[in-house]
Order: sequence, then C-alpha cells, then structure tokens
Amino acid sequence: MKKSKLALLSWLAIATTSFQIGTAFAGNVDVQNGQTIFNEGKGEAAACMGCHGEKGLGNDGMGAPRLANIGAQYIKKQLDEFAADKRNPEGMGAVMNGFARALTDQDRADVAGYLNSLEYEVEPSDLKGLASDGTKIGNVESGKAIVMRGISGKVPACQDCHGFNGRDPRYPAINQQKFVYLANQLAAFKAGTRTNDPVVLKVGIMRGIAKKLSDDDILDIASFLSTAPRVDPRGDSHAIPKQ
Repeated sequence: MKKSKLALLSWLAIATTSFQIGTAFAGNVDVQNGQTIFNEGKGEAAACMGCHGEKGLGNDGMGAPRLANIGAQYIKKQLDEFAADKRNPEGMGAVMNGFARALTDQDRADVAGYLNSLEYEVEPSDLKGLASDGTKIGNVESGKAIVMRGISGKVPACQDCHGFNGRDPRYPAINQQKFVYLANQLAAFKAGTRTNDPVVLKVGIMRGIAKKLSDDDILDIASFLSTAPRVDPRGDSHAIPKQ
C-alpha cells in the first residue's frame, strides 16, 4: 500500500472515530475524585501512581506509559476498552483490565480529566541508561525522519495522525512517552496482539502501519519520540517545520 493511501486511511480514521471518542468522554469531570483514585486507588483498583509515577510520567523499568497530558479523550477510551476486554495487554499491563472494571464510567472519566489537568513536565527516557542496562535502543535522527516524513512508498509520517511530535487531542500525544512502552506497543500492533486501533475499510490503522516497519524502525521511532520536546501548536515559534 502506497504512502498516500495509508495517509488517507489514517485521516479517514480520525474523521470516523473522533465523534465516538468525544461522545464517550462527554459529561462533567470531578478532577478531585480522579486525583484520589490516581493516588490512592479505589476498591479493587490499585493506585495508578504505583506504576505510572507520582506525576503520571511513566516508568521505563516497568514498561508503564506516561499518562500525564497525553489526552483525556484517549485515556478514557483506553480505560473503557480495558474494562470491556477490548484491549488485553501482556506482562505487567495485564492488571489493567481488572483495575478498569473496578471503576465506574464516571471514575474513568475523572481519572482521565485529572491526568489532563496536570502541569506539563518534561521527563524524557534515559536512552543512555537503558542502553547501558542492555536495552537495545534506536537512532534518534532516523526516528525523527519517520515521525515527520514517514518512509516513502511504505508508511506515512506519524505526525499525519498524531500531529508534530504527537500533539493532537483526538489521538494520544506520543512525544515524551516512555521508550519501552512505545517500542512495546508498536511491536504489539505489528504482531497483531494489540487490536484496539481505529479500523477503516476493515484495516486496523496502527496494525497496518506497524507491519510495514522493521524492528529497527520501531526502535528509531521510540528513541526520537521518547526524547522529543513538547510542541505547543498555538505558538508561532513552535510551528511545524516545512519539509
């Protein structure tokens, strides 16, 4: 499938799923309740901070993703799909299904709203530290090229859906996301073990793209995004560079 066709499918996915995501997150949000659940847990659901960190910035050692500021709509959607067993992670993430089911629909919205309300903090993955511990990392510049321009005739740019450095309210912000989590999720989409990506014309968008990526491509993308600076699309000094 050519780059232009994949890019078109990606944008079609945004158009067809944004209403569903927005509808699922409709209603009032109790940020205080979300903070309490995040810090203390609720019933069968353990405190989110235990794996994701006190500020929701994630943990490479545990493979836990950054949750702070990645998008309330996206977090709510993921929690709902964990609760409904539409997303079934492996490893330490397997606990998420039970935790999400232990929360009400309103609780899940409150947690998502709280995480979106946090002051933005930069905490890139320590690629040198990961490498010294034996984790294979990629090439940041090669990853930047794929994120911004894609691979000609193969896959579209990541920014086509996520925005430059992963900034788009309908899809998760993936800049400053943890390296291990990013690499694991791209590998899961490639293997078809994660299947809750948007589907257009019977094609899972992320699965279709990830299958076109080599293992090195995945490591390169994760290396760039996990260290990419924040971009404010409202600021002229942070405009998307012309290619």
